[in-house]
Formats: sequence, structure tokens, C-alpha cells
Amino acid sequence: MTIQVAVAGASGYVGGELLRLIAGHPMLDLGAVTGHSNVGETLATLQPHVPEFADRVIVETTAENLVGHEVVFLALPHTKSAEIAQQLPAHVMIIDCGADFRLEDSANWEKYYQTTHAGSWPYGLPELTLASGGKQRDQLRQAKRIAIPGCNVMAVTLALAPALQAGLIEGADLVSVLSVGTSGAGKASSPDLRASEVLGSARAYGVGGTHRHTPEIEQNLRLASGKSATIAMTPVLVPMSRGILAVNTAKPSSLFSLERLRDVYQAAYGDEVFVQVLPEGQLPRTASVLGSNNAQISLAFDEHAGRVVVVSAIDNLVKGTAGTAIQALNIALGLTEEIGLTAIGVAP
Repeated sequence: MTIQVAVAGASGYVGGELLRLIAGHPMLDLGAVTGHSNVGETLATLQPHVPEFADRVIVETTAENLVGHEVVFLALPHTKSAEIAQQLPAHVMIIDCGADFRLEDSANWEKYYQTTHAGSWPYGLPELTLASGGKQRDQLRQAKRIAIPGCNVMAVTLALAPALQAGLIEGADLVSVLSVGTSGAGKASSPDLRASEVLGSARAYGVGGTHRHTPEIEQNLRLASGKSATIAMTPVLVPMSRGILAVNTAKPSSLFSLERLRDVYQAAYGDEVFVQVLPEGQLPRTASVLGSNNAQISLAFDEHAGRVVVVSAIDNLVKGTAGTAIQALNIALGLTEEIGLTAIGVAP
């Protein structure tokens, strides 16, 4: 049995990562690859790292070109996914790697995206622990519409959710500083992403609570703990093509102990294929998760400052987006969750 899938936005970084993973998935058969500015070009030119699909030609992103597939991956700018999704029939599974359907609160969407809220879909973060019991993967079984998390959101949520759920940290004073590779900004040309601007330099962006992933992180942490959470999130663009290293700190609660923290994370992630809690004293590195669907997490306590420190590392294009999209597809279709994916990184 094979499942025919289409990729809308196949010329971008997320689209290219989806193509790479589809090529290695034994159950998926690639159909249409669509785009906009690259219509008529081949994947040999646009995505040369996937030679299996070299002769495929980009067609326009329209409902007509997507409707004949069992699964459609949307790797499109925000608002564009909603436009296409509303034109596709209910029986077509749609997995949106963009932002359109992540937020439940329309006021948050309008504040951060300044457009009309299109609604929310089942949220595609399988390992998210829920205050209501179980994990988010239970909401994905047989789902026909799935919203994949933002890449920064993935790194922070996996790092903080178990501690919040267990009541070991305070949700009112959360701080995350993330070192982010340039592919997180997408493939579109921008002067500040040129090599001459990025190499040998680092710069913060989305500061002061303005980054659009802020409300999504807080939404997830509320789902995990059952209580509101407030985070100060600052991403830093660094000279690497892939990866996110998130350093997250929080005030401990009266229930906190480092031993209890380790027990909580082991209980949350001990059986997870794609989340690895590292031994004491070992810290995550983006190089260790390169090309994999794995997330690495380490735990520590800063006695001097009185803060819990949770460090996480992911590949922003795999676990941060396309890999989780494939993982969500596997769950929704009742396939083995890890099929077509690996937790093994590329080193050096």
C-alpha cells in the first residue's frame, strides 16, 4: 500500500526537507509539487539534494493541482495555507507546516499576524504532555487536519512542558534565549541573510515579546500545566544553516528538587523515540541532531541564581517542522510512528 502525497511550497527549505523525508519513506508516493515564482522549473534545479525527484516540475499552487492526493503538505507563508485549505475537500488530509491554524485564540492571532484568524486544527506535537492527561498524539489519530508547530516553539515546549505540568517551576517567569540557524527564516532572498551579513556575526531579532512564536509557546505551556504561563523569548540568529539551541530558565517552585526534575523528564520522555534526555553533565549540541528528528534535552539547577535551566537542541527543519509533519502523518494514518524518520544525527 502506498499513499499519494503532494507538497505545496516544494521549492523552499521546508518543502525541500519534506521531499527528502518523503523519498526515504516506504509508504509515501510523491505526486504534485507546487510553487509560485518557480513554476516550470524542475526539482533538479531547486532541490538537487533529492535526486530521486530531479525530473519533477513545479506547478502552480492551486486546489485543482492538489485535490487528487490523499495527503497534502502545505509549506506556505502564513495566510496562504488557509486560502488553499478551504478549497480542498474534507476527505483530503492536510498537514500545514505554516502558522495559519496553530493558535486557538483569535485575539492572539490578530495581534501577532494582523490578519483574520482562520481557526485552529489539531496541534501536531505528539510528545506534548497534557494537563488533562495523556499526550497530544492522542488528538492526532485519524485526524484529517493537522497544524505543525513553529520550530522555536518545538524547542521551548519540549524543554519546559514536563516541569510545568509537574508543578516544579513557576509559569509566571519563564525566559528562553534561542540560537537559531538561518534556514529558519526561509529561502526567500533577504539582504540581512546574505553570507557577508551572517558569517562572523550574531544578532537578536523578534525582541520585546514581538516574536510570533510567543503566544504559541504560552498556549502549549497552558495545555501542559492547566495554568497560564508567561515567557520572555529572544531568538538570536547565528551563522549556521540549521539548528536551534534553546536555553530556558525558570524559577523553581516549592516542590522542586533536581532529582525530582530528572524523574519527571524520564517519565515524560523515557519511552519517546524522538526525545532524548541526556545524562547529568552532558549538554545538547545542534550538531548532534543535524538531519534527525531527535530532540536533545539537559537539566540543571543554578544554585547561585536560584533558577532551573533546561537546554534543548533540535534541527529546525526536521524535528522543528518537516520531520514532525511526517511523524504526525504516521500517527494519523495508524502507521508506525517512526517510519521514514531517524533519531540518528550527522557528525561531524
